[in-house]
Amino acid sequence: MENERAAIAGALHLLQLPKLVARYRIKSLSGGSYRLSGKVIADVEQPCVVTLDPVAAKVEAPFDVEFRPQVETADNDEDASVLSGPDVDVLERGTIPVGRIVFETVSASLDPYPRRPDAEFNWRDPHAGEPGKTSPFAALSKLRDKT
Repeated sequence: MENERAAIAGALHLLQLPKLVARYRIKSLSGGSYRLSGKVIADVEQPCVVTLDPVAAKVEAPFDVEFRPQVETADNDEDASVLSGPDVDVLERGTIPVGRIVFETVSASLDPYPRRPDAEFNWRDPHAGEPGKTSPFAALSKLRDKT
């Protein structure tokens, strides 16, 4: 399991993935369909977007996916909502890809901009204030004044 966690951490650009637990249930439905539902619990460490220091977080996310031999498209059903029921996926070769669903759930649950609470962005232009250096905005304003 450690190799799988390391592979997932690498694919998601995590610093560490010390814990990953997936609890799920597969239920047989009519017509050769199946429903996969459960929850992912993970401890993750992502790099801070400001300092690149580790930011620890906990992921707890449910998932609910139906797998059908064929997925019908409802082009004429205007009242159908994407959010009204479980996700629907095609059952290929009789295999339910639990690992893929767990990976996608963890990926979608990560903070896209992890930031340490004390992180500050204090960048200054090293050329600002130097004699002979004009900012691009000052140069543009001079062009505007000429018209």
